[in-house]
This record gives sequence, C-alpha cells and structure tokens, in this order.
Amino acid sequence: VSLIWYSVKNFHLYQQPIASDHGQTTDRLFWITMIVTGIVFIITQVLLFVFSYKYRHNPRRRALFFPENNKLEIIWTFVPAFVLTILVVYGLVVWNKVMAPAPQEAEVIEVMGYQFAWKVRYPGKDDRLGSYDFRLIDVENQYGMDFSDKESIDDFSPMELHLPKGKPVELRIRSRDVLHSVYAPHFRLKMDAVPGMPTRFWFVPTKSTAEMRLETGNDSFNYEIACAEVCGQGHFSMRLLVVVDEPEEYEKWNESQKPWLAKNPEYLSKVPANLRELAMIRANIRDSQKAGATL
Repeated sequence: VSLIWYSVKNFHLYQQPIASDHGQTTDRLFWITMIVTGIVFIITQVLLFVFSYKYRHNPRRRALFFPENNKLEIIWTFVPAFVLTILVVYGLVVWNKVMAPAPQEAEVIEVMGYQFAWKVRYPGKDDRLGSYDFRLIDVENQYGMDFSDKESIDDFSPMELHLPKGKPVELRIRSRDVLHSVYAPHFRLKMDAVPGMPTRFWFVPTKSTAEMRLETGNDSFNYEIACAEVCGQGHFSMRLLVVVDEPEEYEKWNESQKPWLAKNPEYLSKVPANLRELAMIRANIRDSQKAGATL
C-alpha cells in the first residue's frame, strides 16, 4: 500500500517532460509494456495468494490428482508468446527508428567521459571533427586531439553542451578510462560510453531551455547530462550543463567560439609545418612573436 501511495504521489517525478522527437515514441512503448506486464503481475499475484489460501492443507479434503491438461498448457504457452511477440516486434521497430543513422545535416558533437567529468568537442568552421589518439593525451590536451589532421585545428571545446532546437544532433560518445553512461532524461537519451568502443546517439531537441522553464514554471531549470553508471567515488559529480538554443541563438553562439588551439597556442608546435599557417589563421592567432616562440 505504501509503495502504491508513494508512486502515485510522486508520479510527476517519474514522468519528466519530453524534449525530443523520439521521446513520444519511446514513452509510448514503455507505458504499453508497463500496462501489459502490470496487469499480468497483479492477476498472477492475486491468484497466488487466493490459491494458497483456498487450497491450504485440510485433513478432511483429498487433493485431486491432476497430472496434465494439454488444452490448458497450449493456452498459457501461446497467449503469452503472442503478446510478447507483439511487444518485441514493436520494440524492434522503435529501436530501429531511434538507432537509424543520423541525417547528413545533423550537428555532430563529441562527448567524452572520464573520471569524473564530461568534456565536449565541436567541429569548427569545416563542420568536421578531427581525429584523436589516446597516446596524445596530456594535462591540457585531454581529448588526445591529433593536430596532424587538419580537421582538428579548428575544433573547439566549451564548458557547456549547446544544442540547436529543431535540428538533428548526433552525439559521438567515448570514454577515456572506465565505463560511463550519457543520461539525459528529458531527451530520453541514454547511451553507454565504453572504453575503446565509441558509441553514438542522435535526436532532435524540440524545446529550448527558455521554453522548458516556462513549461515547468521553474526559472532555474536546466537540462543536464548525468552519468548513469557507478564509475567510482566521484561518480556523483559527473554533471554536464546542457543548453538548448533557438537556431539563431545557436548559430550566434557557435560563431563566437574560439578554436582550442587559440587558447593553447603552445600546441602549434605539434601541427605539421605545412598546416601551421592554416592553423594560425583558423585559430585567429595574431601575436606572431608568441606564435613564433612556440614554433
């Protein structure tokens, strides 16, 4: 009884507002599954207690010898099989839709988990993320960005994850150490970050942060990405602020960001000689004396 009371009282905490295109579909699948399995659970549990009480031991009653009933066995085999087949097929349809390749116009963003925080990396003006190599990881270059790849030289790394409303976004997810999990409940997004095995997830944000604040009546509301795997003692601190902007605001924000190299010009020495001039232009490094010292 207390479980039912608590669940009903706090139901609004279980059902967070949906802020993505695929959220309606996955929620519908979830609740259909919950209703079907919930009804079966209640019926079976009630019958379990009823039969246990009704047919309890009685010295004046002789038990009926009932070794088999083919008709009954067929019913309780095929009915559950039929219902589960429908649920499984429906689930596969939803899965294939949600996990289909991202559209070509999708905004590609890298999310990297490590003990105990998240880092994000955006492509620069070329709209292409550069490559990385774990052997290049150091105190500053925590991504292991490979600057021998010209697509890396204009990548930038903000402190927040900004997303454009109404546009497909593909998150390319990886882990630098142990298993983590990208979890953003309002987007109905959960995907593991697995060491040595990059994963991905794409979705379309449908509500800006400002719109969600109006909907929830909470002026302090913010989207976030949390870690849904117990990854160590600092697991609780893995919170990444997510901001969903209107398309115009997102473009303005994107244009205002400076490449990672602009903030770390000492890494120009790691850029091949034939790419250094291009790197300096894209990073907007105008201090030739400082740049020359690093080269």
